[in-house]
Amino acid sequence: MRAYAAVVDKKGGRFRFQDLQLEDPRPTEVLVRMVSCGICQTDLHVRDQDYPVPLPLVLGHEGAGVVEAVGSGVGSVKPGDHVVMSYPSCQDCRFCRSGRNAYCEHSFELCFGAARLDGSQGVRGSDDARPVHGHFFAQSSFSTYALADVSNVVKVSDDLLLESLAPLGCGFQTGAGAVLKALKVEAGTSLAIIGTGSVGLAAVMAARIAAAGVIAAVDVTAGRLALARDLGATHTINAREEDLEERLREVAPRGFDYVLEVTAKPEMPALAVRVLAPLGVAALVGGAPKGVAAPIDLDTLLNGGRSVRGIVQGDAVPQLFIPELIEHHRAGRFPFDRLLSFYDFQDIETAIADMQAGEVVKPVLRIGAER
Repeated sequence: MRAYAAVVDKKGGRFRFQDLQLEDPRPTEVLVRMVSCGICQTDLHVRDQDYPVPLPLVLGHEGAGVVEAVGSGVGSVKPGDHVVMSYPSCQDCRFCRSGRNAYCEHSFELCFGAARLDGSQGVRGSDDARPVHGHFFAQSSFSTYALADVSNVVKVSDDLLLESLAPLGCGFQTGAGAVLKALKVEAGTSLAIIGTGSVGLAAVMAARIAAAGVIAAVDVTAGRLALARDLGATHTINAREEDLEERLREVAPRGFDYVLEVTAKPEMPALAVRVLAPLGVAALVGGAPKGVAAPIDLDTLLNGGRSVRGIVQGDAVPQLFIPELIEHHRAGRFPFDRLLSFYDFQDIETAIADMQAGEVVKPVLRIGAER
């Protein structure tokens, strides 16, 4: 299959469009004709080589599209099905077998290895002397066609606007899953969310679904804080204009039951722990470059029974949780469409610039037609 893709050649480089050739799907693979793809901060971390992923590379890991062909061992989807693509997993390690697929023993190789687990490539550039890597998150969906793995493909109803569903595969799943699946936030409890990009705002909406009593949203952008208030935040704090720790203590004088840290700024985990109530949990979901350290006062952790944990992909199994989020959306409880801004595929650099400037929350690339 011939594809047209956005490729990153060098650290911090601009995206370059080029023709590619994709192999036919192997037994557990699915060939997807792309309709849309969200842009996630993780794509930019890899572009900037905060994570050591081989270049040149086709990025993109929030894809949505239509199944074009399936491998001989695939029975969960068929050609013509509408699908959202999420993270892959091996399906066979002890974590996958216990439903903790986000912590698959092969997760890093599957997501960031830029190849299949056996090291092979299903993607070739038009110039064989200049290899191109694919299989990013087992999809590389900044492309008109993508080779996905059956583990990261989620069938969705064809009565929904497919181009809007793409961000469910990572950002929205991560934020909402952190609240509903990982932390299991209870009704009436208090939650602070530090960072209200797409992940943080998904967490705000999920906290309202969970009926949290206090939902404090923190950001440095007034527009995002206003949106957070509309989506369910009971309090908003502009960390650029206010003393963040002081304001959090005003909102929850006895401390928060949960703090969700999305920004990945190294000073934030320590602050999150300081504003926790006894037995409270600080959850880290923001992706920091490798090697970033965060000092935390151990006495505060020990004496209050507080804890810190990392959360990957919201602890969610995509085939179960993405349909759940869609049902919340149908019922008006998870209006994620309010976070979306659409761009033509060729305008990928503009979309990234707007996201980094805080002008949009979740840019989505329109790659192909739904039908």
